[in-house]
This record gives sequence, C-alpha cells and structure tokens, in this order.
Amino acid sequence: MSLTRKRLAGSAACAAAALLVLTGCGSADDAEAAVPKTATGTLEHIAGEVGCKPDMQTDADTIRQALCTNKDGDFDGKFVLATFATDRGQAEWLSGAKDYGGYYLVGRKWVAVGEKKTVGGLQGTLGGEMQEGSAHMNPGGSHNDGSHSG
Repeated sequence: MSLTRKRLAGSAACAAAALLVLTGCGSADDAEAAVPKTATGTLEHIAGEVGCKPDMQTDADTIRQALCTNKDGDFDGKFVLATFATDRGQAEWLSGAKDYGGYYLVGRKWVAVGEKKTVGGLQGTLGGEMQEGSAHMNPGGSHNDGSHSG
C-alpha cells in the first residue's frame, strides 16, 4: 500500500470516528431517551402515577412521607416516597439518608427510596435521577445489595 493510501485510510477512519462522536451515536443517548420528563406534583399525584395508594407516615409542613407497595411490572416492590416543601429541605434529607445506603430516585422536591430494581423501574415512569447511597455504614459491605429498610 502506498503512503498516500495509508494516509487516506487513516484520515477516513478518523473522520468516521469523529462523525460518530458528533452525531451522538451510542448508548448514552439511547438511555436518556428512555427516561421520561421528571414528574411533579403532590405526593398523592406522584404515587398515583405509579399505581400506589400511599400509606402516609409523616404529614408535616416541610416533609410528607409515605410507604408504597407496587406489584406492577418493572417496579414491583416496596418503596418510600417523600415530598418536600423546599429544595433545601430535600437536599438536607438526602444528605442524611444516603449515609444508610439504598437507592434513590430524585426529582424536583421529591425522592423515592427502595431496592435498585424497584427504583430503576420507577424511573421509567417518573423520570428523575438515580442516585446510590453510601456504603460506609456497613462494615460487611454495601447496604445497597438489598432493600432500604432503615
């Protein structure tokens, strides 16, 4: 192969790679496309989006928290759903809660907490950002291998 052909082949390969990067081909875009717009509303509204009749545990001005149980497809399982009056209240709650491990689906002024499979399934309906709690509280390993039962 002549030097010119080698250069052309190399340039074509670089151009093809650049085209893939610039056009956004890849699984990251596919994953983002699968996550719906993040849900908003009251605790009851968000719970209703996933077929949960909330069992209210805390009903205060700053936080409302309920237990939910679903037996519906991707998000079978129990989870905690909490809504907050302020972004700061949500951030403070998350900061403390994450020390206990678990999986968190975080939306604007709401959080769902449960097993990875359950929270991942909820994300397909509610949108939001999946976050993982800390593993440092469990000397034998991460709490995140099981449920977030407190």
